[in-house]
Amino acid sequence: MLTGIVFAETGLLVGFVLPGDSLLFTIGVVAGAGQLNLAVIIILLTCACLLGDWSGYLLGRRTGPAIFSRPDSRFFKQEYLHRTQGFYEKHGGKTIIYAKFVPIVRTFAPFVAGVAKMRYSRFLSFDIFGAIGWVVSMTVLGYLLGEVGFVRRNFEKFVLLVIFVSLLPIITQVIKARMQKPVLES
Repeated sequence: MLTGIVFAETGLLVGFVLPGDSLLFTIGVVAGAGQLNLAVIIILLTCACLLGDWSGYLLGRRTGPAIFSRPDSRFFKQEYLHRTQGFYEKHGGKTIIYAKFVPIVRTFAPFVAGVAKMRYSRFLSFDIFGAIGWVVSMTVLGYLLGEVGFVRRNFEKFVLLVIFVSLLPIITQVIKARMQKPVLES
């Protein structure tokens, strides 16, 4: 079940509604309480994450170009695909790693990498690093903090804190975007 949730969040475009960071943190806490083998959990969840990412990449690679082969419309423009391809060629590796730590973005980054035709070998090398980093950091954080009495007593608050911290980059970007809106002159 846990591996299915991680796979869905990273591989299915509808997975952005799933609680990846807080789930991994909670799994770490449960492992810290002696209920789960941390090493086995990390291996299984890393594999689920990688399989999900690879599915998302292949989905983007196969279906994405069909979306953009249509003539320009209100939402899709050929220019966007070309910009995306250039961005992933230049910054794609960093994007794949950073996306693991940002909810919602984590779900779409592999798909967009596939749409942008990022070389699979390049995607794969960064994706392995990012998946291991994400799963290990979140579960080990839960494992270590779960041993602290204060955290155990306030577990729900710490899960909310993990969710807030993981959403902080998105909140920051939204605030920056709103502050940079051009002022219309009368």
